[in-house]
Amino acid sequence: MNITFASTTNQGIRDSNQDCIGEVVGDRSACFVVCDGIAGIPGGDVAAKIACDTLIQHFKGEDHLDAQHIPQHIGRANQAILNAQRQNDALKNMGTTLVSLFIDRDYRLSYWAHAGDSRLYAFRRGYLIEHTRDHSLVQQMKDAGYQTQGVNSNLLYFALGMNEQREASYSDVLALEDGDVFLLCTDGFWHDLSTDEMEQTLRMVNSPREWLVLMLEILKRSEKKDNFSAVAVWVGNPQDTTLLHSLSNAQRILFAPEK
Repeated sequence: MNITFASTTNQGIRDSNQDCIGEVVGDRSACFVVCDGIAGIPGGDVAAKIACDTLIQHFKGEDHLDAQHIPQHIGRANQAILNAQRQNDALKNMGTTLVSLFIDRDYRLSYWAHAGDSRLYAFRRGYLIEHTRDHSLVQQMKDAGYQTQGVNSNLLYFALGMNEQREASYSDVLALEDGDVFLLCTDGFWHDLSTDEMEQTLRMVNSPREWLVLMLEILKRSEKKDNFSAVAVWVGNPQDTTLLHSLSNAQRILFAPEK
């Protein structure tokens, strides 16, 4: 099963980039991860790097993927942050979001996990079929039917390093089809991109790199204050099932006036 991917990470106008991304693509399994250090708390960049590095270093791409071990991977990353907090008082409150995609290449299966408001979007035949639900106050209010206008969208009730009693969220298994596409990204990326724009751009490109470039063109129209990072993962040949040969749509995306 062919897997292609592309990634991007950007500082925005912040003083530093607290995002961290990584991947392992082995013969039997693959793992992709995106972390976003919690802003406003010392050590966000450290927490993101610890979580990303811990997961990547312990993932064995040459082994068959056992889905029952996925919580262990995430738990190990969280424990590594907690250990670092205890060793350095200046970093005692550091934390990070995480979203990770796991692919079993032998059996053509996928799973994902997330903590915080970094997201995974899954697309099939060019259309969104599923995405993660943020561990945020805004998401809780939406789920309860309350208005969220004016509420700080960055208020999280869970991320790695924040709470030892709560666990990350895990997906059900998704049997893969040729042409499936995944997007893992931080809130700085998805915040200014609608699902429609993700779908439209996906149906216009031939590679994950082209897809990211086209979405970045849209993001350029808004002033990006936050770091923003993304990983695009293609299974098989999505362009054969999603490519939309539409010059008018391409022109609308590329040459639309700035917001």
